[in-house]
Amino acid sequence: MFSDRTNWKLAQNRFTVALEEVQAGGARVLDLTVSNPTRAGLSYDEAAILGALSSPRALDYDPQSKGLLEAREAVAGYYRDRSGRGERDVASNVSTDVDAERIVLTTSTSEGYSFVFRLLCNAGDELLVPKPSYPLFEFLADLQDVKLVPYPLIYDHGWQMDFPSLENAVTARTRGVVVVHPNNPTGSYVQSGEVGMLNSFCREHGLAVIADEVFLDYELEDGRHASFAGNQEVLTFTLSGLSKVAALPQMKVAWVVTSGPRELAAAAIGRLEVIADTYLSMNAPMQWAVPALLEQRKDIQRQLLERVKTNLAELDRQLAGQKACERLSVEGGWYAVLRVPVTRSDEELAIELVRERSVVVHPGHFYDFPSDGYLVLSLIAPAAEFAEGISAVLGKLNS
Repeated sequence: MFSDRTNWKLAQNRFTVALEEVQAGGARVLDLTVSNPTRAGLSYDEAAILGALSSPRALDYDPQSKGLLEAREAVAGYYRDRSGRGERDVASNVSTDVDAERIVLTTSTSEGYSFVFRLLCNAGDELLVPKPSYPLFEFLADLQDVKLVPYPLIYDHGWQMDFPSLENAVTARTRGVVVVHPNNPTGSYVQSGEVGMLNSFCREHGLAVIADEVFLDYELEDGRHASFAGNQEVLTFTLSGLSKVAALPQMKVAWVVTSGPRELAAAAIGRLEVIADTYLSMNAPMQWAVPALLEQRKDIQRQLLERVKTNLAELDRQLAGQKACERLSVEGGWYAVLRVPVTRSDEELAIELVRERSVVVHPGHFYDFPSDGYLVLSLIAPAAEFAEGISAVLGKLNS
């Protein structure tokens, strides 16, 4: 009765079962995997957010396949604002200027991925994806009949793309390279030197770049990392949205920016427009609200960066008092990776932390780390809970 593309293992894993059992027992659980900013104790401008959804213009049906122009211009303004604060194009060192006509609005970055996958790939075609990275890609690819081929990010005093592995992975069926900028969970940006190598690789093999930039604004070090939205060297699709940019995952607004050689980019945007017109998934109230909701990023990003930096400093403070594990380098985003002793599988360790210490962390294999010995922590948990949770984790690891 069902297609092979949905033949997933739907049974709960042992970690989830253990967590639910502890929660059912009434224990107070410290969650160091928090990813929902609306439940992280942040202060939102409720009046402005809710007021933005009450525009009377939403009563008019004006189907525009790429999204309402005013909303797309607001997204273009977001990139201009970054440019005005010193950002330079990743490829040519000129200020990024995004044309609203090269923007397609979607209800989520997941939908944006599905549009781009459909645009580039026939059934069975391949995309190169980083490893470790967020596990969502596998489900999106299955639904679009696309095969994912991993390429490793290697760690040596910081994360780096492994270009020899990219060369070994590319085949006649490869259609593009996915980069996550910065990566989730490693927090590593694609460095400027790597951008040039990536463009050369894609140009040589006739591939597109698909850049996921949802965490782009959450930089933890000095300097600004540029967006791929101005990359003109090869066909490039840059994905982002309000979920992380304005910490509003419930306000379903995202976008795809198309850039690259003029004729190729024009052909791509024409086809994307047809795909978007087939679904017309964006609703009017959200589109009219985009300018006001994007404005919310200025305050909420400040709060989140303060939270992330505070928790990262607390993590480093506690790590300094022990020798069992270390934090890997992180440049941006909301997560940190701990390298821990391999005395059992990461999943077993995470289960023990839940059962014995009532602390939730993610085992590294959730993100396709190449071996055991990694735990992934969220840095947006309330500071007091984070400090208490880290103390419990390190107490376990050092016992």
